[in-house]
Amino acid sequence: MASSPELRAWAQRCLLDADPVAKTDEVARMAAAWAAGACTLDPHAVLADSAAIPGRPAKPELVPPSRVGRRSMATGEGRAMLIHALAHIEFNAVNLALDALWRFPGMPAQYYADWLRVADEESTHYRLLAAHLATLGHAYGDFPGHDSLWEMVHKTRGDVTARMALVPRTLEARGLDAVPPMRAKLAQAGDLAAAEILDIILRDEVGHVEIGNRWYRWLCEGQGLEPYGTYDELVEKYRAPVLKGPFNLEARRLAGFTEEELARFAAIGQLPAAPSNG
Repeated sequence: MASSPELRAWAQRCLLDADPVAKTDEVARMAAAWAAGACTLDPHAVLADSAAIPGRPAKPELVPPSRVGRRSMATGEGRAMLIHALAHIEFNAVNLALDALWRFPGMPAQYYADWLRVADEESTHYRLLAAHLATLGHAYGDFPGHDSLWEMVHKTRGDVTARMALVPRTLEARGLDAVPPMRAKLAQAGDLAAAEILDIILRDEVGHVEIGNRWYRWLCEGQGLEPYGTYDELVEKYRAPVLKGPFNLEARRLAGFTEEELARFAAIGQLPAAPSNG
């Protein structure tokens, strides 16, 4: 009788897969196997890293964020560019969740279950966006993308506390602020199918950011660290992006940010924009 697959090793193998369809299908199989009790978990195994991580297709071409291009809602091409950019973010988020699942040993079992859930939901988001992109006459890889999200994943590969602080509760939390205005623009342009996909993404992303918040605070408590001051130190150490408003305070509240943090976000959101040099 064949032995049951081990969850973290399975997640690492899945991360190495370069094909988005195969990767997201495998995530679904992994989540189903975990739910059925058909795979094991070794939280203490130290798995060998690989220079090939993460697996991703030859396209899209990765360029600096400033070269990704504008996404006007006035044209079908502009809407396709926006949907492509969102699909790229979600595909990277699948890799992010798989990396968080396999990379860090010694965490409670619930940590790994949480990140498997994130990987599964991000896979669903990617498939929804890729399918919608096809209705616009395009496929994932047709437009360039940037690598900012994975760059922070790579920077924090040796520190699970920094990973929780700077990826889910910083970079991914930006989606809580950005999705509602994008959803409104797509709906105004008549793309109600895309707007409905963004409703699903926002709902799920609240939970993903909450997972990052919860485990960040758990890690700080276990190490005797003050969470707010530690967060500021990690932002400086890893050169994380500076937060800018406006913020979706209600979504951030649902995602587990404290009232003290929300007050800080509100203050940032009220600051006047920096003068343009252009």
